[in-house]
Amino acid sequence: MRTTNVVLIGAVLLAGAGLAGPAAWCASAADAADGADAHMHHHMMSGTMRSTVDYTLPPVKLVRDDGKTVSLIDELNDGRPVILTFIYTTCTTICPMVSQTLEKLQSELGGERDKVHIVSISIDPEQDTPARLRTYAARFDAGPEWQHYTGTVEASITTQRAFNVYRGDKMNHTPVAFVRSAPGKPWLRIDGFATPAELLSAYHDAVASN
Repeated sequence: MRTTNVVLIGAVLLAGAGLAGPAAWCASAADAADGADAHMHHHMMSGTMRSTVDYTLPPVKLVRDDGKTVSLIDELNDGRPVILTFIYTTCTTICPMVSQTLEKLQSELGGERDKVHIVSISIDPEQDTPARLRTYAARFDAGPEWQHYTGTVEASITTQRAFNVYRGDKMNHTPVAFVRSAPGKPWLRIDGFATPAELLSAYHDAVASN
């Protein structure tokens, strides 16, 4: 993993979310930026922290919400831009907020929806069966371009580690989204609660720079 650019965008108040506060995800975001080169720069904006990072996808198998076992590499490298998050279905704080954002993003994408691959990977695969994921996806009107994945505990942890989001206990997870324009391109990592407009802008910027 190589971090090439970091953009720090303030802190958000996680009121009523049952979290310690902004420091929880800010500390994790700072950890994610470890190894950044000397050219990193910081820029204050609103509520999120951005970094551009090269991640190496692990050769793991996941189980898609339709029950099919698939290769993570093949799923993420199918040619479409990717917007990726990590969730678990029994989460009552961060995950519903992140998924609501993706639900709104689907609407804002309009006719571009079928050109994007939205990916949500479970960090609680022991509980999150494909059937549970389908039920969860239906809560947020997930279209065919938005797919949810589970798998073995080992595969889930390996994937989390590859994206530097593994925090041990699932209760320690933080809000983070990843945007990539095409296979082989770096990922834009957004720590914090990105808005639908922010994700849409990140997607358009990524595609324009491809």
